[in-house]
Amino acid sequence: MSGHPVIVGGGSAGMAAAIELVDAGVRCMLIDEASRPGGVVYRGPLRAGVDLGYLGARYSKALGKLHTDFAARAQSIDLRLNSRVVGGDDHSLVVLDEQEQLQSLAFEQLILAAGCHERNVPFPGWTLPGVMLLGGLQLQIKSNVVKPLGTTLIAGTGPLLPLVACQLHAAGAKVAGVYEACAFNRIARQSLALMNKPQLFLDGLSMLAYLKLHGIPMHYGWGVVEARGEGELTEVSVAPYDDAWKADMTHVRRESVQTLAVGYGFIPRTQLSQQLGLAHGYSTDGYLRAECNVWQQSSLEHIHLAGDMAGIRGGEAAMLTGRIAAVSILQQRGVLNAAQAIERRERYLGQLASIKRFRSGVERYTARGPAQVELPQADTVICRCEQVTREAIDLALEQGVQDMAGLKMRTRVSMGDCQGRMCVGYCSDRLRAATGRADVGWLRPRFPVDPVPFSAFKHAGTEA
Repeated sequence: MSGHPVIVGGGSAGMAAAIELVDAGVRCMLIDEASRPGGVVYRGPLRAGVDLGYLGARYSKALGKLHTDFAARAQSIDLRLNSRVVGGDDHSLVVLDEQEQLQSLAFEQLILAAGCHERNVPFPGWTLPGVMLLGGLQLQIKSNVVKPLGTTLIAGTGPLLPLVACQLHAAGAKVAGVYEACAFNRIARQSLALMNKPQLFLDGLSMLAYLKLHGIPMHYGWGVVEARGEGELTEVSVAPYDDAWKADMTHVRRESVQTLAVGYGFIPRTQLSQQLGLAHGYSTDGYLRAECNVWQQSSLEHIHLAGDMAGIRGGEAAMLTGRIAAVSILQQRGVLNAAQAIERRERYLGQLASIKRFRSGVERYTARGPAQVELPQADTVICRCEQVTREAIDLALEQGVQDMAGLKMRTRVSMGDCQGRMCVGYCSDRLRAATGRADVGWLRPRFPVDPVPFSAFKHAGTEA
């Protein structure tokens, strides 16, 4: 058993938690699947000498500070990179290490900071080469310094759309336009909430000014309806959305582009938290989330949640929740007494409060319209792993399927390698719309939560 706290996830939350622990004199272990820490937000370029000026001075400063602070404490952090946690229970983890060997790792205290994944919104042509998720595109230009081919169109909802558009243009890529599904007046109604983070609000206005200055059109109340191409993307169709996000097909506009970046928000990665048997609930948007208290403790007090697993609120909030989780562990280990721990927690919670108010405004205007589930046509693939179409899902619903388990048995959705990460959101939306029920069940991931290579078993059965 590891006598040191174990952190799963080397993003901003995990790194901040490690820093907090080490500053209190507690060594820790940090496990991350990437080749360097930082997560999606603060991983930075994978090769040296890259100028990140196109990402903005404030981002570069925050990136540099986090990595500098972490590096200064590296001697007290057992950093396990290129290592993937593929399962576990309430006191141990199964880790696929850098040498592609399976290891069992027992723990006394655990921080889960596994991050999130992007919400998939199926539409005709969404599987074409050249169609990608917005966060994935941003990660490319952050970490790999790879620019998309040809002209890029950005569609979806949320503040990430204009940000990525500005970053792409500053990096030398051509951006055809940005299509925000939410109407402008709906965004404007959230101005007071957005002012809880004045700098972020001003940054947003600066982005809009940048787009206007460089002739990149920003369309409000418009969304993608179809992508076309023979073997690769060549054309994207967009149309006005009403308040329910139903597309007006009488006013379709077609754009000739080579890349389409689609962003409809993020969902916490709960595969591991489900494997560990933690309590979960549903967000107002229908996705599954692990439950935690003001100490970031899950339903098991020695297992903590941090970062996007505890709520999608951005990098700054992720670091604060990571620090709170670390403070809780310090109290559990007797390093801090109750009064010291509460004082430190309240300080971090005070900083977190304004971020929560800001994010509540973002969540209100980015709330998806129910009509969006009608975008796919009968032959549109919903589950990529098992090639399940909308037609098959429609048939299952007509036959009376009431929950996710029934839909899985009837159609094979979620039975592939990704275990539903790509399709379960759409399927849940359809079930809730068809049944009128808020809770239509969820599918607990199988072990392993990610595929394990055959090389991990090369020594199995060879021992005498």
